[in-house]
Amino acid sequence: MKILNGGRDKWKAEGRPMKREIPKYPETNYPVPKKRFDSEIRAFFDEALAQSKGDKPLIDVRSPGEYRGEITHMPEYPQEGVLRGGHIPGAKSMPWKTATNDDSTFKPASELGRIYFEQCGVSPDKDTVVYCRIGERSSHTWFVLTYLLGLNNVRNYDGSWTEWGNKVGAPIEKSA
Repeated sequence: MKILNGGRDKWKAEGRPMKREIPKYPETNYPVPKKRFDSEIRAFFDEALAQSKGDKPLIDVRSPGEYRGEITHMPEYPQEGVLRGGHIPGAKSMPWKTATNDDSTFKPASELGRIYFEQCGVSPDKDTVVYCRIGERSSHTWFVLTYLLGLNNVRNYDGSWTEWGNKVGAPIEKSA
């Protein structure tokens, strides 16, 4: 897999070639790993709950309005069924787009370090959990922390706010 730094918009802005034809590739067999890596890259509800009660970084990468509990979905998306707004207790707000420049390219590692190490308390010796609404925006932050900052102790809470905000008894904080 490759990630296009800056995405499709940057590719187009640079005048790079684009095609509408769907490529055809010969059928092949890919090896399927025998081991799943869930515990290394995914966090589940009980683990996110434990993270919220400890001193390890828990990062909410949703929009500030979602974090504060004013809205329950991304501003540009329709409501998608979360009953309660707010954030997981102890989570720090650091919207996922903070890691990118205006042209959607990633910020330099030195700047990313200031954002995540200094502002979020992330470090190589502390397990970190990131979350959003359904795990997609937090997977971007997981990539930044894992591959651009070189941490090997970051997991994505893939139930994210959709699970947490709908779970009876899950503690929620709201900010003013």
